[in-house]
Amino acid sequence: MKLINKIACLLAVAATALVSASCENDNINPYEYNNNGGNQNQGSTEVLTTKIAEYPVGSLVWTKDTTLTESVEIPVGTSLYIEPGVTVTCKSDVQVPIEIVVLGNLYCMGTAEHPVTFASDAKKAEDWGGIICGYNSQEVVLNHVDLAYAGATPTESSASFQNHLFKSTIDGGVPAFHFCNVNGKFVMANCFLHDNYNDQTYFTGGQGVIYNCIFADSGNATDGGEAINVKAGCKLDIANNIIYNACTNAFKLSNAGNSEIIPLTQLAAYNNTIVNCGWRRAKNKKGGSIWLEKAIAPTFVNNLVYDCRFGLKQPKKDGADLEHSTIAPNYYFASTETGVKQMSKDADMIIWNDNDIKSNVAGQFNPLFRNFKQSDVMNINCEIDNVQKGAPLPFDRSWNFNFQQGSQALSNGITNFQRIFPNGLAFFGMKKVMFLDNSNDQNYYFAAPAPTTRFGAAL
Repeated sequence: MKLINKIACLLAVAATALVSASCENDNINPYEYNNNGGNQNQGSTEVLTTKIAEYPVGSLVWTKDTTLTESVEIPVGTSLYIEPGVTVTCKSDVQVPIEIVVLGNLYCMGTAEHPVTFASDAKKAEDWGGIICGYNSQEVVLNHVDLAYAGATPTESSASFQNHLFKSTIDGGVPAFHFCNVNGKFVMANCFLHDNYNDQTYFTGGQGVIYNCIFADSGNATDGGEAINVKAGCKLDIANNIIYNACTNAFKLSNAGNSEIIPLTQLAAYNNTIVNCGWRRAKNKKGGSIWLEKAIAPTFVNNLVYDCRFGLKQPKKDGADLEHSTIAPNYYFASTETGVKQMSKDADMIIWNDNDIKSNVAGQFNPLFRNFKQSDVMNINCEIDNVQKGAPLPFDRSWNFNFQQGSQALSNGITNFQRIFPNGLAFFGMKKVMFLDNSNDQNYYFAAPAPTTRFGAAL
């Protein structure tokens, strides 16, 4: 058998059975439902009640927890639906790192109570590749998805290499999630990406909305890696996300790769919270929280930057198109004098704007998170992944980055700017497949939240 399955669980033409060569737990025929309209999710003691009009003819459906021992390739024109509560476990002790390569469409239909989970059996960064979408991928929905331990370096036998998506010499491994079709669409909503080895996300084309997500510990155990890495060819709304401990940047925004056939990126990033980013690259002036380059012209406002190595930054050459950008107001807090100095107007390559709110002395303008613990020995220039030496504490899901009463970050943001997709994006593969909290006919539209006058995310 080929090392890479065309799909781990193939739907027969007559839609009577699923055949699996790499799933240790075969998925059931998606057209066989129990009497109450729900599917039994293996590994769970309950039946998930669903409201299904129909799956599109020829769809692939994963209803059970699945262990992958080989890579999965979703063919062009084929849609894979993953139902609420399903866990996909990638084996780490394999010769070729497992990848999920989406040449067609992918719909991860998690819910708050029953997320879809992608992880590895060893639970270490770089255990498997990631979700890598191809040049003809039309629609990808990641809703309530937990995506972790990705970032393995591909080999020449890897699906991403064979489909000309990534080289085997890529620096730091593949991203946890990649999208590249300029004419395709994706949504990341209510997701938790954590402990991935390199970039959490990497976009070289596509129309997308990213909101209500948490990105924690990107670039895990390396000196590189962004939470959100954007190149030319994208139209994106990115709002109401929390980014914690990104190695180099929370956002790296660039028009690299533009040509006559790849349009310049249009992007609105607003009301995001960025904490403890950039510390592993103290010997490198690149990055620290937000990095703009190669004529990128974003709307970047109402964001909160907390104890990061630098503020908004650009290279000395091939920097941002500031004339067509909106980059203020944002809220920059530093609890240390070093932090104040490194995001000041005199700091090298800083993009300064008088309309920003910035700490002029250590501790000034503390946004007063409701529940957050900073390291007692925090060092924003620390290069050693060791909490005792000043590295950030591991991310804690019990933390609450909303603000206490009286916080100055609760006001003075702006709302008079245009989102890229004010009415959201329609994902027609979701139109007739409504699960749990997606039972309304309009819920196949995904839209980033409207901007608010507070700074940062409200999660």
